[in-house]
Amino acid sequence: MTEHDKLDAWVDAHFDEEVRFLQELVRVPTDTPPGNNAPHAQRTTQLLQAFGFEAEQYPVPQDEVRAYGLQSLTNLIVRRPYGPGGRTIALNAHGDVVPPGEGWAHDPYGAQIEDGKMYGRATAVSKGDFASFTFAVRALESLQAQLHGSVELHFTYDEEFGGEMGPGWLLRNKLTRPDLMIAAGFSYEVVTAHNGCLQMEVTVHGKMAHAAIPHTGVDALQGAVHILNALYAQNQLYRAVSSKVPGITHPYLNVGRIEGGTNTNVVPGKVAFKFDRRMIPEEDPVAVEASIRQVIQDSTGACPGITVDIKRLLLAHSMQPLPGNQPLVDAIQKHGAAIFGQPIPAMGTPLYTDVRLYAQAGIPGVIYGAGPRTVLESHAKQADERLDLQDLKGATKVIARTLLDLLRS
Repeated sequence: MTEHDKLDAWVDAHFDEEVRFLQELVRVPTDTPPGNNAPHAQRTTQLLQAFGFEAEQYPVPQDEVRAYGLQSLTNLIVRRPYGPGGRTIALNAHGDVVPPGEGWAHDPYGAQIEDGKMYGRATAVSKGDFASFTFAVRALESLQAQLHGSVELHFTYDEEFGGEMGPGWLLRNKLTRPDLMIAAGFSYEVVTAHNGCLQMEVTVHGKMAHAAIPHTGVDALQGAVHILNALYAQNQLYRAVSSKVPGITHPYLNVGRIEGGTNTNVVPGKVAFKFDRRMIPEEDPVAVEASIRQVIQDSTGACPGITVDIKRLLLAHSMQPLPGNQPLVDAIQKHGAAIFGQPIPAMGTPLYTDVRLYAQAGIPGVIYGAGPRTVLESHAKQADERLDLQDLKGATKVIARTLLDLLRS
C-alpha cells in the first residue's frame, strides 16, 4: 500500500466523523449581514481542540468591525509545523454566508442528510472546506511521515463583505505569510483566476408630495428608473467584451436590492438601490468604476430636480495567476484525476474570492475544495444549498495527497 493509499484509507475510516464535524459547523448560523460570526469561531475552536489542534483566535477590534458593517468577527489560524525547511501552505475557507432567504425544503441550519447529500447554508460554500481541509491535515499527520515545512488553516469570516477583515486583516497585521495557499472551491476544477467585483449603492433624491397633487413633488422612483434602464442597457453592451480566461465569459451587472418610498399615496422622495458589477481579469477596476459613475450621472439629465449620491460598497480586484502556483496546479490535477476518475481542468471562475488578497500580497494560490461541477449545482446563495458527501470525501483525499507531495519535495 502506497502512502497515498494510506491517506485515502484514513479518510474513508474517519469519514463519518468528518460528516459530523461539518454538521456541527453548519448548525451555528453565520448570516452576513448581520455578521455576528464570533460565536462560530468559538465553536470551531472547540471542535478543533478535540483533534489536538490549537486555533489561535484573532478578534478584529469592535470599532473596525462596526465600521465595516458587521457585528463581531474572530479569525482563526491553526499552525501545524513539521520538519525544518520546506514550504508553508495555507488552507483558507470562510465561514460567513448570505442569509438563507426563502423557498427551502430543508432546515437551512439543520445539516440534514438525504440521498447522500447534506443540506444547509454553507455546506458547499464554504464550511464544507473547513471539514475537507481539517481532515486532510489530520490524514497527513496520521502517516507520521518525514515532512518539511508546515500547514496553516485559515478560517475567516467576511468573504461575503470582501475579505478585508478576514485574510486581508491577517495579512496586513503580519500574522501570517505562507508560501502557497489553497482557498475553498469545488472538486472538479482547479481555479487559477477569477473575476473582480464592484458593488455600489445609488441613492436617488427627489421631493415627497401627496399623490393627489404629484406635480408639487419630484418622483425619485422615476429618476431611479431612468438610471436602472441606463445600467441595464450598459449590461447588454458588456456581452460584446470577452475574457480570454477559460471559464470566464464577459462582464455583467446585477441590481440586487431596491428600497424607497413612504406610502402608496405619497410621491417617493428617496429611492436607493444596490448593484454588483463583475469585472473580468482583463478590466481596470478604476476605469470600470469611473464608467459606471458616468453612466449614472448622464442618465439623470432627463430628470429635473433629481439628485444622486453614489457610494462604493466593495471593490474586490480580480485574481491573476502567479507563476509560483504551478506545483499546486500540477498536484491537484494529478490527484484529482486519480480520485474522481476524470481530468481536472485549470480555469477561471466568475466568482470573486478571498484568494485574490493572498495573490495581491505575492502569495501564489489556487481555488480547490469540496463541491460539485458548477455553482448552480451547489445551490450556493439559493434555497436548499447542498453538498454531495462523495465530493467532500474525494476532495479531502485530493488535498491530503497534495499536501504530502508538496511537503515532501
